[in-house]
Amino acid sequence: MSGASGTGTGEPRDGILIVDKPAGVTSHDVVAKVRREKGGKVGHAGTLDPFATGLLTVLLGRATRLQRYLLDLPKTYLATARLGWTSTTGDPDGELEETGNLPDLLALPTGKIEQMVPMTSAVKVDGERLYKRAHRGESSEDRPVREVEIYRADLISAPGGEPAIGQEVVFEVEVSSGTYVRTLIETLGDAYCSALRRTAVGPIGISRAGQVLSPMEALSFLPVVEIDESQARAVGYGQKLPAGSVELPADVQGDPSGSFRLVHADNLIAVARLSEETVRSEVVLEPAS
Repeated sequence: MSGASGTGTGEPRDGILIVDKPAGVTSHDVVAKVRREKGGKVGHAGTLDPFATGLLTVLLGRATRLQRYLLDLPKTYLATARLGWTSTTGDPDGELEETGNLPDLLALPTGKIEQMVPMTSAVKVDGERLYKRAHRGESSEDRPVREVEIYRADLISAPGGEPAIGQEVVFEVEVSSGTYVRTLIETLGDAYCSALRRTAVGPIGISRAGQVLSPMEALSFLPVVEIDESQARAVGYGQKLPAGSVELPADVQGDPSGSFRLVHADNLIAVARLSEETVRSEVVLEPAS
């Protein structure tokens, strides 16, 4: 089995590049730029709107196969709310209007809530993406409603005394995947999300910007199951392993539906799960050679 993949420059070609996305560019723009610079297969795990900044996980090479695991992680944001104003899109890119109405309470909901998908979403309704309708000035009341979870929503910056029209307050929110933070800010009443910065995806923080994480490190939130060389080769050939042939940690035994890392000699061989008394690989990172 081979070790960690790399290029002649010593930079890994299979990994997760942590990018601090600036405002004014799309996630697609970032991916295209990285592809021009590094070549090979490039993707990302979790879009940021053009006005938003912060952590974008760009997947390189074989690590593009890991997208599903990073997409499902909770996200942490700094969300700035401008009070007494509304936006047709919930952000600075929409049509802005001063209403003069201030929120009764500077608090966001927590726990499980339902959100209607905003018109700026790429979700399709009747075969057409919602943002295309929004660009034509149309609306759609038959948008999907999704349940999301707000793990915490802390007010970390607010003006002293009574808030005034046009003042901004900042919340730090940790939310489940698929949560629309713009829509969350709109629950204040007459307010819109004037700035949004993603600071973390699961355990990966913005302080890692500019670094390329190995798949092993990027998936540190998944349990580890150690396998020997012969088992690693079998997995590399796409074979299943009998569940009794490996030592499964308690967290894997307690959640047979969950994924875990198959590791040999500190190399991530595959991501797998239990299936009918066998260890079945979902993604193989180190094919047999």
